Amino acid sequence: MIEVREVRTKQERKQFALLHEEMYRDVPQATPELISDEMDNFNPRKNPAYQFCQVKQWLAWKDGKPVGRVAGILNQAANEKWGSRRVRFTRLDFTDDPEVSRALLEAVEDWGRSLGQEEIHGPLGFCDMDQEGMLVEGFEEEGMLITIHNAPYYPAHMEALGYGKDVDWLEYQIQVPEETMEKMQRLQERVLQRCRLRLLEPRSKRELKPYIEKAFQLLDRAYRDLYGTVPLTPALIRKYYQQFMLLIHPAYVKLILDQAGELVGLGVAVPSVSRAVKKSRGRLFPLGWARLLQAIYGKNPVLDLYLVGVDAEYQKKGLPAVLLHSMTEEARKRGVQVAETGPELETNTSVQGLWKYYTARQHRRRRCWVKKL
Repeated sequence: MIEVREVRTKQERKQFALLHEEMYRDVPQATPELISDEMDNFNPRKNPAYQFCQVKQWLAWKDGKPVGRVAGILNQAANEKWGSRRVRFTRLDFTDDPEVSRALLEAVEDWGRSLGQEEIHGPLGFCDMDQEGMLVEGFEEEGMLITIHNAPYYPAHMEALGYGKDVDWLEYQIQVPEETMEKMQRLQERVLQRCRLRLLEPRSKRELKPYIEKAFQLLDRAYRDLYGTVPLTPALIRKYYQQFMLLIHPAYVKLILDQAGELVGLGVAVPSVSRAVKKSRGRLFPLGWARLLQAIYGKNPVLDLYLVGVDAEYQKKGLPAVLLHSMTEEARKRGVQVAETGPELETNTSVQGLWKYYTARQHRRRRCWVKKL
């Protein structure tokens, strides 16, 4: 007998946050969430997204043990922006039992109907800065901190429950070249000269700090037409600034400025922290901090390409190539062997077209599902 209970107490919230790591502890490809961040994400006092979101969490129980979890988000900002009546599901995990997956998703579906919603989609978080997309290809590949890992049986459960594809994201693995890519170097120089722009390569967090708020504002503008995005409020920017600054290595942050010194392009990569986070089981104490810092500032053969954003005025002018080449050169000099991209919408051919200059392979695919209520 499966029992689904709404999460209400602090102890239940902690069980919810820990469940993914507990389920996937022995799966080498899985990277757990940072537990402290997850606790904050579902704390109305610490997550400004609660100003425009209604949220519920559930745990599924069988024989006195948790066997699944899910959260529902009614994102009013997203519905207003996209003219939709949708509820989101997120943090979906379940054992390979159709009764468990059905019970969890029905809890979100029933809640969505009670709020007058017409569709359910996910997995999606509070905004585009959260994890999104269920893994449907590449289960054997090691994941990133910013992506979701799930077992291969998840997609079959979704299809059996009447869910279909809404959008897919693709991820690539790129071999870092041993020598400077002369063609990309020439392209970088031409683009900067033609557009009268300047590439800034910070070497310290102090040098980077004046651009942090502008960077999030740029991403908000650059990503505004992408699937499921919502406007980033000043409070949300502060939240994600605090979360991401721990992971940032300034040498892998690349900025493009116009003649007035305004930020018009941004690229961010981070040395992979997946194994460090897994070894610490998602906890920062007592040794998690040290392991993270060693992964970020020590010798690391894997680089995670988090994001590239370009202001609308400069899109389709070659700025992503400038940013990627600069990050590639930094990685090459530091002995990085491979780079992993974050999820890219499968329709984002402008970025995917850049991988033809590299030795690259598309090795993961993840999906946002949708179902009418």
